[in-house]
Amino acid sequence: MSNHIDRRKWLRATALFTTGLVAAPTLVSAKSSSATHQYRKNVGFWELELPNRPDVRTLKARLLANENPFGPSDNTRLAIMEAVSNGNRYGHSQAAELRKMLAEKEGVSEEHILLGPGSTDLLEKTAISHFVGGGNIVAADPAYMSLINTAMRFDAEWKKVPLTKDWEHDLDGMEAAVNKKTKLVYICNPNNPTGSITNNAKLRAFCSSVSDKVPVFVDEAYLEFLDDCESKSMVDLVRKGKNVMVARTFSKIHAMAGLRIGYMVALPETIEMITSMVRSNMGLCVTSIMGAMASLKDKQFQANSKKWTAEARSFVNDQLTAMGFDYIPSHTSFILFPIAMEGKPFLEKMFAQGIGVRAFQVWGQSYCRVSMGTQEEMGMFADALKKVLV
Repeated sequence: MSNHIDRRKWLRATALFTTGLVAAPTLVSAKSSSATHQYRKNVGFWELELPNRPDVRTLKARLLANENPFGPSDNTRLAIMEAVSNGNRYGHSQAAELRKMLAEKEGVSEEHILLGPGSTDLLEKTAISHFVGGGNIVAADPAYMSLINTAMRFDAEWKKVPLTKDWEHDLDGMEAAVNKKTKLVYICNPNNPTGSITNNAKLRAFCSSVSDKVPVFVDEAYLEFLDDCESKSMVDLVRKGKNVMVARTFSKIHAMAGLRIGYMVALPETIEMITSMVRSNMGLCVTSIMGAMASLKDKQFQANSKKWTAEARSFVNDQLTAMGFDYIPSHTSFILFPIAMEGKPFLEKMFAQGIGVRAFQVWGQSYCRVSMGTQEEMGMFADALKKVLV
């Protein structure tokens, strides 16, 4: 009797295909440093941390971590399953294969590619390698804080430059903030937590000019949600020899957040400097590497992921408009909008409705950030919001 398993039948039987995940998304605990609500000061803005409490697991809709509810793709899951049999071996050769694929995709040599378990890992490794001995980092406010927080742990100063009234990066202000102590300029585009985007032509000119003085790091975690996204990447500046670093991730459009894999495109000397201090491939799982390679080839899933996210975003935009909320136009998988309630009671009430979202305070104004989920989940979010705030 054969022990061979038909993997496609097995996946269907155990509800691991996309339809199964959409119908029953996994709900896990949110990050917390204590058993009660606390504010964590991120210098320029406040983020209300969520408690690690039992009822988090009972959420009807987990819309608090910018996770993609539609994947991983079927092909990715099959590749991961096949890779498990090699789990007793280090994945160095598979990592080399992935680097080659990414180099071809980005039009650079393999020496321009650095892999990591998610782009956040690469942000933090960049901070560690650049801010030993302090200095300052020029970045927007509000911004995604991972690189900035790590830099400040090394006694770096955050020279924060508020976003413009249109929620774009103030590029003139950022360039003016650069001085002899600046070790890095950081830009997240599209930006998190605002979901806004900075003009592509202006950003490219800024990166080209400023990188002649100081390294510029462009975090493109949400780039694939844009139309004609590759033309909006700053990778072309790396190809031209500019001192620009670009981070990309498989967590968002590829729906592999829990599988932890991302990459950086940068000058070979920059990557050599980083890897002289921290290791790269040792943080990667062979399953995640093989899944990433399969997902890169699955263009249809990426297109569907973008389409479904845009549909959810359009639905929420319409709902927020009807309820009178002045949301920030988003180019990502989440939406930020102001609320007339303090963050703590707002989250308590939303959680009581079974809806997990995030709360921020930006320059004295409370905001809700909601991640895009399935249409059913977004409908539940809208119903809960009406009960809590309208």
